[in-house]
Amino acid sequence: MGEDFRKMFERGMNAETPEEEVTFFRKCLQLEPDNVYALNNLGIALYELGRFEEAEECINKALDLSPDYADAWYNKGILLSDAGRYEDSIRCFEKVVEQSDDAAAWNNMGFSYFQIGESRKAVECYKKAISIDDGHVTAWYNLGLAYYESGKYEEAAESFKKARDISESVDTLINLGVAYGKLRKYEEAMECFKRALQIEPTNSSANYNKIVLERLMGREG
Repeated sequence: MGEDFRKMFERGMNAETPEEEVTFFRKCLQLEPDNVYALNNLGIALYELGRFEEAEECINKALDLSPDYADAWYNKGILLSDAGRYEDSIRCFEKVVEQSDDAAAWNNMGFSYFQIGESRKAVECYKKAISIDDGHVTAWYNLGLAYYESGKYEEAAESFKKARDISESVDTLINLGVAYGKLRKYEEAMECFKRALQIEPTNSSANYNKIVLERLMGREG
């Protein structure tokens, strides 16, 4: 790796916009056309700009040159998942975790399984992600969604609670409230919806669920 390349690569890594990144990493590739790191980062920048075909082409070239390049497999998995090619994305994330237990890869693999209706496998992936990183809020949240979809409302509530405790968000509070509702824990559910509305007073989902719950509590006394 020459000095000119190194300086250009650093400029790409420190760029403030994807457009600038594309410029700098293309210049890197003019200096070293087969540099897998420049190809991978150019692919990421193109992906951020919505230029998916070009992004996939760059990442595929990086993988042709370096078939065990875990970061490129991960990025390809993200790209394919966003394109709705979930089964293909799963194979990419499998390539990542074959090399190292990566919580993000396990979480994204779980998301892809969930999208194709494989809730059981999704749960396994999310649990694996959490075993690696207990503070992975997205994995806890996704685990809650998978449990809820499977009708396991107690487990769903526990997962949403963990996500809330790590990083409180409106979506997590609403889903926790809905799970509590399924468990007939109406007071706890109401607290969730009210808290969500404190954070985002105009949130229509929180407001709707709060109104429905108020009516339900009124009927059941």
